[in-house]
Amino acid sequence: MKWFYNMKPSRMHLELHLRFVFGIFCSSSRRFSSSSGTTKFDFTDLTRPHTWYPNARKKKRNVILHVGPTNSGKTHHALKQLESSFSGIYCGPLRLLAWEVSKRLNKSMVPCDLITGQEKEEIDGAKHKAVTVEMADVTSDYHCAVIDEIQMIGCRTRGFSFTRALLGISADELHLCGDAAAVPLIQEILKVTGDVVKVNYYERLSPLVPSKVPLGSFSNIRTGDCIVTFSRREIYKLKKEIESGGKHLCSVVYGSLPPETRTRQATMFNDESSEFDVLVASDAIGMGLNLNISRIIFSTLKKFDGIEMRELTIPEIKQIAGRAGRYGSKFPSGEVTCIDAEDLPLLHSSLELPSPTLEHAGLFPTFDLLFLYSRLYPTMGFHQILEQFLDNAKLSSNYFIADCEEMLKVAAVIDELPLGLHDKYLFCISPVDMNDDISSQGLTQFAQTYARKGIVRLREIFTPGTLQVPKTQTALKELESVHKVLDLYVWLSFRLEDSFPDSELASSQKSICNLLIEEFLERLGWERPRARRLPRRTNLRSLLSPEIRHYL
Repeated sequence: MKWFYNMKPSRMHLELHLRFVFGIFCSSSRRFSSSSGTTKFDFTDLTRPHTWYPNARKKKRNVILHVGPTNSGKTHHALKQLESSFSGIYCGPLRLLAWEVSKRLNKSMVPCDLITGQEKEEIDGAKHKAVTVEMADVTSDYHCAVIDEIQMIGCRTRGFSFTRALLGISADELHLCGDAAAVPLIQEILKVTGDVVKVNYYERLSPLVPSKVPLGSFSNIRTGDCIVTFSRREIYKLKKEIESGGKHLCSVVYGSLPPETRTRQATMFNDESSEFDVLVASDAIGMGLNLNISRIIFSTLKKFDGIEMRELTIPEIKQIAGRAGRYGSKFPSGEVTCIDAEDLPLLHSSLELPSPTLEHAGLFPTFDLLFLYSRLYPTMGFHQILEQFLDNAKLSSNYFIADCEEMLKVAAVIDELPLGLHDKYLFCISPVDMNDDISSQGLTQFAQTYARKGIVRLREIFTPGTLQVPKTQTALKELESVHKVLDLYVWLSFRLEDSFPDSELASSQKSICNLLIEEFLERLGWERPRARRLPRRTNLRSLLSPEIRHYL
């Protein structure tokens, strides 16, 4: 399905592809007889997902699991193998990780393309790719492949993308990096593929010491500390409290910050010459950023996960706490504590216990299966097809159907539009946050305009030159939402290039959003009273290209 991830297929291409898939599926799917005596195929039978990837099944892959805690060198060993291979692909859970690996390989004189849902940077002569896991190419052959944070195969929303990469990547060597909790499940899944599986265990390279005493007062904050909390409001509240003491300035990192802004905030924190010497962050620091943290301080061990307020799980606590201390950095030894003494018992017990073993991997039907299923019910809308398919899906004991609540919300919005099934599917899997009013409105407008005109010009929906530095946290949140809409436009332009032709304009406006958010964050810090002299502020506009400054 390479075309699905990289381009919009022609109708003839789609029909030929689906006939081919139908042939493969029929050879492996369960059959049943109807009352008329004719044989039908059960498209909802998902019990043998390894058969969806015939290219990978042609190989007897050597699968090497690199498992251990944070800061154990497991990913480093896998990437060394990738660097030394004739061809390869790295699959990470975040754009930041893909960026990091592509830079590392190119710096090591190994030409490497970068491909994410919103970017494509091709290097002449590259035989390596660094991609986000959703963009994993399962049609090409590689000498070496790396899938990072493989324990996310159990994630209720994204796990199916890791399952697809695990089963579908055709590589002589497949390196899987992550938590040891994933080992038994992966070994069980790969029993039917004929692959050779080996497990390498790693120990942490530097000590992580859980404190016996809580932080107590913010006067005990010191350089290199990272305070972890789980809402934007709490992040800015803690930043203000710490900075009001006059001793520290705080960088901030959280999920809804644009990736570029997160990277810059992390860079300021890591820079020893910067006065931003404390970090206030969400669990977004759990993966994807190299951070020189001396001590992790949990403000709480509870978070709202979108459904309920709950205690952090053992893997979550270990993943976050493990970011303290980084081998080869200014703070090789790590420390972890909590603000409140009542949280210390849970912290200590979580660090001592192994993560619970994963029991199921995420799975989701391909577009091909949904299309073939839809042919049985020509009068149904996509929402009904998706809902009915999932209700009737048959799974083996190793898998669960991914949570597709977001997809169903999108399907409900676009189902009445005169769009083909593939276009509806494309909008449903797009990176939209339907709980964000601005983001959901952006998707709705894009889909309506696309259905009505076949072409979506960004200027009809968004007016360049209107963005401003936010003055309040409400305005900041709105600007972050605008960034999501622009990001969505770029994502759609990668798949429907002719219909979303303003990707350069959208990218430039994303850069301006990043600039304005960074200015807000810097002003928030510089407004705090300081006893010592402050260095001159960076002129962030000077960092932009002339083409982007044109839109300011």
